[in-house]
Amino acid sequence: MMEDKFSLFSFSGKMKTLHLSWMAFFITFVVWFNFAPLLQMVKETLGLSTEEIKTLLILNVALTIPARVIIGMLTDKYGPRLVYSILLAVCSIPCFMFAFADSFIEAAIARFLLGFIGAGFVIGIRLVSEWFPHNELGTAEGIYGGWGNFGSAAAAFSLPTLALWFGGDEGWRYAVAITGVMSLLFSFIFYSQVTDTPKGATYFKPTHSTAMEVTSIGDFYFLLIMKIPMYAALALLTWKLSSSGIGMLSDTVVNGVYLLLVGIYIYEITQVWKVNKAIFSNDVAPHHRYKFKQVAVLNVLYFATFGSELAVISMLPLFFSDTFELTPVMAGMVASAYAFMNLMSRPGGGWISDKFGRKPTLLILTAGLAVGYFLMGQVNSEWPLWLAVAAAMGCSFFVQAGEGAVFATVPLIKRRMTGQIAGMTGAYGNVGAVVYLTVLSFVSYQTFFLVIAATAVLGFVVLLKMEEPNGKITEVNEDGSITLIDVSN
Repeated sequence: MMEDKFSLFSFSGKMKTLHLSWMAFFITFVVWFNFAPLLQMVKETLGLSTEEIKTLLILNVALTIPARVIIGMLTDKYGPRLVYSILLAVCSIPCFMFAFADSFIEAAIARFLLGFIGAGFVIGIRLVSEWFPHNELGTAEGIYGGWGNFGSAAAAFSLPTLALWFGGDEGWRYAVAITGVMSLLFSFIFYSQVTDTPKGATYFKPTHSTAMEVTSIGDFYFLLIMKIPMYAALALLTWKLSSSGIGMLSDTVVNGVYLLLVGIYIYEITQVWKVNKAIFSNDVAPHHRYKFKQVAVLNVLYFATFGSELAVISMLPLFFSDTFELTPVMAGMVASAYAFMNLMSRPGGGWISDKFGRKPTLLILTAGLAVGYFLMGQVNSEWPLWLAVAAAMGCSFFVQAGEGAVFATVPLIKRRMTGQIAGMTGAYGNVGAVVYLTVLSFVSYQTFFLVIAATAVLGFVVLLKMEEPNGKITEVNEDGSITLIDVSN
């Protein structure tokens, strides 16, 4: 049948699902990054200080870390169709709030809530994995991620023009509001046109949705350890907003947030125990086992790949402007070459994984990542501009192809938990961004790039411990019968 073929120009069957998925993800990224290109206009209209603008940028990513974990769990339980549709509709509300904000506090609350839309990515990872076989999955997930990710670049290109077209000091408001309308309208299109699985296929749900299942006692403790960096990143963001940072929050509020984070972590320990306490008294059947270290390795790799991408996109225009004395417009155009690579690099990383294996691809791309950032760390004003841009684009290829290769592997670990695994891995990308941007606030550009290179080397070392997914995943149907899902040739 034609619809079973992988044809980018088809809009039926699995290809229709893929196209609607990346469009949904694209819209989430347009909404999530609709602030950065309009930053100067927002600053002038609302009379904000530079510190307040920086605060809005921090708040924009703060909620995404827990949101990706929560959305991953909801996706596994209720299905991608419903969860993506609700996310697109609900997140249009803070988008409209931001568009018509009249004060810093209103804008801050709206940007904080908009961090939730950054979790949309993990929903499509599960949806695409339901529709594509293992030998096409990397390519399909790469297209979904790469073309959707391009929404941030599309926002940068189009929103300033839209704001000028509307004209006046308030033009930016209408440009932002249009992205909210897009999100709201597409939620209805998505709900009416998508199904969670192909006809006749079963949508496997985890036995428990309150915490991730593990299958050995060692993995139980490993999971609890891997949760800590997510809370640490939120604590770091809180510290940035404290009197020691930009002074937005009082010491009382900051200490309250710290206590809240500790309380939530303790609560999460109790949930992980409830879900997994049986492994302390009974062995898990061999066909149900999986190794949590595979998830942990992918977390570390996404920390280095997507974490560095988010951080570098934030600072690259300033880096080119300061290093080569470019105008802000010219620096922005030059820096956009880094994000532009997403269109081909991420699908390319997924395709290479499909053809040559998950682990070899990840090893090569992680090594390239380390070399690329080491090279970026050598760039200075004596370099020709074209060579610096070429170095940034070369580095960008390995970063984004690496992201594609990570999510070519995520759905092959345990199908019914794909949303949870994607949520945790995706959250680690945001943890990476928080850590790298914090490092940048203390060191030079060159040291910043070398720190990322060092974490890529660490990623390469832990990757050596990872086992290539192979054979079949065992899932149990509601009637007790077993389905075997191929994860390798």
